Amino acid sequence: CKINIVHIATMITVRCALLLAVNGASAFLTPSLRITATRMSASASNSDAGDSKGRNIVVVGGGIQGTSCAFQLHQSSSLPPGSTITILESQGLASAASGKGGGFMARSWGEGTATQGLHELAFDMYSEMCDELGVESYRKLPVMSVSPGPTSNKKKDNKKKNPQVADIIPNWLDGSVGRMSPMGWGDDTAQVTPKEFVEKMMEYVNQDGKEPGVKVVFGTCKGVDCEDGDDGVKVVTGVKYEDSDEEEKTLQADDVIVAAGPWACQAEQWFEGAVQLPMEGVKSTSIVWKPPVDEDGNIKDAVEATALFCGEDDRFGTHLEVYPRPDGTIYICGIGGSDYITTEELKASAFLTSISPKPDRVEAASSAFKMMSNSYATKGELSHAQACMRPCPPDAKPYMGKVTGWKGAYINAGHNCWGIAWAPASGKAIAELVLEGKSSSINLKPFDPARFTVSKKGGRGRKKGSQDVGEQW
Repeated sequence: CKINIVHIATMITVRCALLLAVNGASAFLTPSLRITATRMSASASNSDAGDSKGRNIVVVGGGIQGTSCAFQLHQSSSLPPGSTITILESQGLASAASGKGGGFMARSWGEGTATQGLHELAFDMYSEMCDELGVESYRKLPVMSVSPGPTSNKKKDNKKKNPQVADIIPNWLDGSVGRMSPMGWGDDTAQVTPKEFVEKMMEYVNQDGKEPGVKVVFGTCKGVDCEDGDDGVKVVTGVKYEDSDEEEKTLQADDVIVAAGPWACQAEQWFEGAVQLPMEGVKSTSIVWKPPVDEDGNIKDAVEATALFCGEDDRFGTHLEVYPRPDGTIYICGIGGSDYITTEELKASAFLTSISPKPDRVEAASSAFKMMSNSYATKGELSHAQACMRPCPPDAKPYMGKVTGWKGAYINAGHNCWGIAWAPASGKAIAELVLEGKSSSINLKPFDPARFTVSKKGGRGRKKGSQDVGEQW
């Protein structure tokens, strides 16, 4: 009997040890420790790899998609020892839409679509990563649908008028509004300020002891160097770029991930026509309001956290989306009046270096918002206006996957209005594809970069007619 008990105990110990060896310790850790555990597992795995060759990986684009790819590569247990990870960015990290977007995410809003996995995985990853990285702007929050109300500048008690949803009506929604209904109670909807998330990821991977870290090189990508491989496949050897002094340089590369947002369509030329990436850039204005203050300049009341999706308001040409942030500011988009930038214009780097907001849309959005919020109409102040451009493929699905006919070439771009919300999952899927040969976390088949590429061998090809994706807020 004693022998049997000892034998059973020994077997349990051995099985636990095997489980740890195969799956890593993260399965037994709290979410806040999983990022650290993944990297510890990477060190052990890389040590076992012996003399395996390190890889030089270049990510073109320093927005939230590009930095998420770099972060997930860095954290992967499949990253060979001696590897380098470099972000090539033309302006600055999170300088475009990633620095000017609302940062809203919704776990269940992709149910039944090809992007369901991106919604769900990214939402769960944000919760864990923001805790580990110390991202202060992340939080879950309820969401309401709000119809425009009659023209009025009077203060309203909307909580009293709508007792069924009074618990999620924010204190600053005290102006003229129409019908209100809940879209989410805060269990599967959340927000983050994307620029902070980008900064926290980069701080984390570049801490002492986190080698190899992620290097950032500033310059404009000009192409990809390659050599001929077997069976006519081209093999990536480097990434060409132009620095601020207009000097052409090359980064050694075994793998290149193009994550350049709307400008990723330039990769058609870099990969010598092997892939066609039709893209439309939707250029839109957004505004940020300071919290209301009293006569002494102190914040009047805490800005309660409920996001609003507002109906079309023909008086102002708006369909506002309103996101209160933990710092007391309110971010507003859905202002209308967007411009649509063609693929050819994007290939020529249209609006790469600067985008200006439209003053008439700033005025229209401010007027529409002040009618909804008496608090902001009387005590609020506009902080700033800005503009950015989101990337829209014809079918509103992202390009995620390998470039056909090339070894070491990948695309991760065109995520439309959900680029921020999907970033962690996109980064993880691409990291798996690069380091392990396939993505085990996301089905990438619907996002094949070659889906609009016309075969050079003739036939009808796979190109689809252009679809209007609208504002896509």
